[in-house]
Amino acid sequence: MLCHGRGGRAEDMLGLRRELDAPGVTFAAPEAAGSTWYPLSFIAPLEANEPHLSSALALLGAVVAELEDRGVPAERQLLLGFSQGGCLALEYAVRNARRYGAIVGLSAGLIGPPSTRWDFGGDLEGTPLFLGCGDPDPHIPRERLEESARVLRERGAEVDLRVYPGLGHTINRDELRAARALLEALLGSTD
Repeated sequence: MLCHGRGGRAEDMLGLRRELDAPGVTFAAPEAAGSTWYPLSFIAPLEANEPHLSSALALLGAVVAELEDRGVPAERQLLLGFSQGGCLALEYAVRNARRYGAIVGLSAGLIGPPSTRWDFGGDLEGTPLFLGCGDPDPHIPRERLEESARVLRERGAEVDLRVYPGLGHTINRDELRAARALLEALLGSTD
């Protein structure tokens, strides 16, 4: 599943197929109403982003469930998002902890104000998780990026955190290679 950022569209994320495509891979890319998953910053008070945040998380849950109904269990699914979509993918995973094929958060962090505790229970059961972000990133504070990596490790994810000095708020080639490597490993695990 590919989740776009604020102001983006599903079509934008589907453009990553060239970088990630492999035989037998199906790409699902939900689209936010008005190109925004939730109205305010991901570090705003949770209630300030409602009911949009809950609706967006429910949509991701519906996509995961539909893929499962079509024979693709969660442990064979890769959840990838950029910016607001990356925050959403990480938040969905921590709230619905279980084994996923892989998770990729590009310029992303867990959602909530500085005092947030992500005590939703569950275990990510060794899910490979890549976090890539520029430093500085005008939208993702470094502290939240590192806190997200710590929380996700505590929930059982195998986290690969990479910080790119001077990158800003965009995606680079190394991040795409890392996402591709996770997808290849996932595809290889079917043998």
